[in-house]
Amino acid sequence: MTTQECLVRTLLGKKVLPPEWQEAVAAVDRGLFIPDVIEEGDVTRDPEGWLRAVYSDAPVVTQVNGGKSAPDGAFRRSTSSSSMPSIMLEMLGLLDVHEGHRVLEIGTGTGYNAAWLSHRLGERNVTSVELDEAVLSRAVDNLRRAGFQPATVLGNGRDGYRRGAPYDRVICTCTMRDVPAAWLEQCPDGRIVTPWGSSFFSGSYATVDVVDGVGRGAFSGYPGFMWDRTHPGGAGRVGDVYHQEQGAKSTTRIAPQHVIQDGPGFFTGLRLTDVWYRWCAADDDSGEATLWFFADDQKSWSAVEYVPDQETYEVEQFGPRALWDEVRAAFLRWHELGQPERSRFGLSVDGTGQRVWLDDPDNVVGQP
Repeated sequence: MTTQECLVRTLLGKKVLPPEWQEAVAAVDRGLFIPDVIEEGDVTRDPEGWLRAVYSDAPVVTQVNGGKSAPDGAFRRSTSSSSMPSIMLEMLGLLDVHEGHRVLEIGTGTGYNAAWLSHRLGERNVTSVELDEAVLSRAVDNLRRAGFQPATVLGNGRDGYRRGAPYDRVICTCTMRDVPAAWLEQCPDGRIVTPWGSSFFSGSYATVDVVDGVGRGAFSGYPGFMWDRTHPGGAGRVGDVYHQEQGAKSTTRIAPQHVIQDGPGFFTGLRLTDVWYRWCAADDDSGEATLWFFADDQKSWSAVEYVPDQETYEVEQFGPRALWDEVRAAFLRWHELGQPERSRFGLSVDGTGQRVWLDDPDNVVGQP
């Protein structure tokens, strides 16, 4: 059994490989799309480690910091990868492609997803746009080695690719803060699938059905994709923002871990689109932790100290914004609305922007 066959067997064992995609996954060797040297292994020095990483159901990071060097110890932001195959299949399931469909892919990455689409639909029906010239060049080489030559375009994926329009489907392989108007124009009657969110909560797919250039969609899943580089979410390490400043102190009776759970986290992310957090557990097995909040502009931070079996928690806030107060207000508003699950929210998008609603399109609760 080959390593590619092992990957197929793994996906079948997990029951995540639909029959309609089985032939494409079996035929396209993932190893053709992964560099010889990755963090998990080296083809020459550690071939077994490389093979395990490539042919497992796991993501493989292929670029950090946009390909630019960084000082030792600096924060490393992943900027390109080969996504986890089961996650790719989950997205393709949402996309619901059929014979004859023309697909626009945003974010070529390694080219692996474009190869699956080309095998299933024919390369003439696939167009892929990539912002990074070096990433695109490698992807084109990868695709050619695998026997595919779909249309590949260097450009900003937010603009789509008008020359190839109209499309029946748009699939985006990076996290977006919105659904660009260009995608609606170029897929006026079809479906758009993209990872979607804000700095605070980015763990959703948005599946948007478009009719006459107007989209209506739902949220699902728990994807973990890299950001649209032109509108990235906040990220970093605590020490990059917090420099031992003394903030205003107070207390709260809200256990900090409650505000970052799926339901309230999603809702808060609709209102605090430019705030991100880090949960930092103590390393002494005490169960204590600090929940940090940071503004994207790095001018404000808040910290809530969690101690097990306590009913009040210390809060410290610094900068022009009282971030914990903002998070607390969103959390309380979510409670006032009846603690709605994410499945009750919907998304409407048109040429003027996007609106998130609860239960009914007229009940707009956010315009992130």
